[in-house]
Amino acid sequence: MYIDYDVADAIATITLNRPEAANAQNPELLDELDAAWTRAAEDTAVKVIVLRANGKHFSAGHDLRGGGPVPDKVTLEFIIEHESRRYLEYTLRWRNVPKPSIAAVQGRCISGGLLLCWPCDLILAADDALFSDPVALMGIGGVEYHGHTWELGARKAKEILFTGRALTAEEAERTGMVNRVVPRDELDAQTMELAGRIAKMPSFALRQAKRAVNQTLDVQGFYAAIQSVFDIHQTGHGNALSVSGWPVLMDINEMKANIK
Repeated sequence: MYIDYDVADAIATITLNRPEAANAQNPELLDELDAAWTRAAEDTAVKVIVLRANGKHFSAGHDLRGGGPVPDKVTLEFIIEHESRRYLEYTLRWRNVPKPSIAAVQGRCISGGLLLCWPCDLILAADDALFSDPVALMGIGGVEYHGHTWELGARKAKEILFTGRALTAEEAERTGMVNRVVPRDELDAQTMELAGRIAKMPSFALRQAKRAVNQTLDVQGFYAAIQSVFDIHQTGHGNALSVSGWPVLMDINEMKANIK
């Protein structure tokens, strides 16, 4: 079990619980996480969803060591099928759950970690949080769910993708990606305080408010952009396969250095 789930005072708390691996995402963790989101969405006693993580880091992203069944010969078709389900469909489904959600982020939030917090409606970041997407090292122009431009703005998104550097919590707050930066030892308490305040609001009003904002983004092109950039992402995998096979081009040591 990689996910803990708890409900109290109309708040469902979903906790990533793979701290020994910096909450890196293997297929089992993502499947359990999706099941937890579905459970919270369907529970009429739940009004607010909180996503948090045990350990030093929120998430080191996809588990680069692999996991799950992998064919002897990895094809682009296999990669697209795997990533369509766990990295795109799951993320979009979490984004559209008709209940407010809050992510509490500490430590490193790397690449695939963004796919966990970006679908949430609000993000609280500890003052030690760092956000990055260094997958250009892999010959790929960003993770599967391209929220970068929407979350950071075009120029800051390009800077982060071009350089691979990490964005501090304070920088993320200035871009509007993060709602609030709090001391690390107050992250859980302030997250639950905010969740409790929201939970006192009428459920129907919360659902309609979330729908209004999400649909405004969709009218502006968010959903179509996410779908189309996913295909651009796959060209990176295709190029890497043609050059070096599987795993894709990457500097493992530099990726690991981004997690310390």
